[in-house]
Amino acid sequence: MHVKKGDKIKVIAGKDKGKSGVVLHALPRENKVVIEGVALYKRHLKGSAGKVGSIAERPRAIDASNVARVEAVKIQSALDAPVTKAKKTAKPAAGTK
Repeated sequence: MHVKKGDKIKVIAGKDKGKSGVVLHALPRENKVVIEGVALYKRHLKGSAGKVGSIAERPRAIDASNVARVEAVKIQSALDAPVTKAKKTAKPAAGTK
């Protein structure tokens, strides 16, 4: 999959063509991505005791082939970090040279 979580992307096909946002979730098995502010749908939430119902907008997953990466996120791994401590060697046992 060519996009990862945190990448800035632009939608190149579909009803939201031209919109851009940040990838919230990547779903590689389905080849889909969830993008902040793109492909929103309304979810009607029922109220409960003491709470009022509301209408929430949530992002829906879109196919990864409909997006193009604008800016990639650099993920730093432990292998990229510089070594700061030197390994200490064990002291020789008493009586050995």
